[in-house]
Amino acid sequence: MSHPQTLLLLGLLATLLLALWAWRRAGRLRGRAGLPDAPVVYSDTGRRERGALLRSARHGLYGRPDYILYREGSQIPVELKSARAVSRPYHNDVLQLAAYCLLVSEAQGRRVPYGLLRYGEATFSVPYTPELEEGLLETLAAMRAAVGARSAPDRSHNVPARCRRCGLRSRCGQGLGE
Repeated sequence: MSHPQTLLLLGLLATLLLALWAWRRAGRLRGRAGLPDAPVVYSDTGRRERGALLRSARHGLYGRPDYILYREGSQIPVELKSARAVSRPYHNDVLQLAAYCLLVSEAQGRRVPYGLLRYGEATFSVPYTPELEEGLLETLAAMRAAVGARSAPDRSHNVPARCRRCGLRSRCGQGLGE
């Protein structure tokens, strides 16, 4: 066997080994996260590298879902939550997932049919309906109005830790004590 043929054979072998490693790693990621058996086309859960930022100039929105799976001919955003036992998804989590559905829809050039919310041991499939998209856009408009008015709407909680992490904290006259 000539030297170029040997190099080609070694290159093919290295490519096959790399593909096998990537396939096994994706399976381990899915298993740890409790995701369905589908190819992972995007992950933002690594500590060393951050996934690509998805952007919508039209809606002034950007974000990084935890995963994007390829299922049924479409890219499906997945958001992992730390809450352990929930009987149904929290409304704010559904809106966050809707934002990722909007971003992925724009990026792939067609509407995402649904997204997945994973809490502890439960995964919820959330249909990305026109009504959900409309609710998301109304919420974004209300948020922009509050920022433009340099005020926040009435506080909806009594959790000091949430206030400390809030992006409107410096403009809000309703903050909870330190």
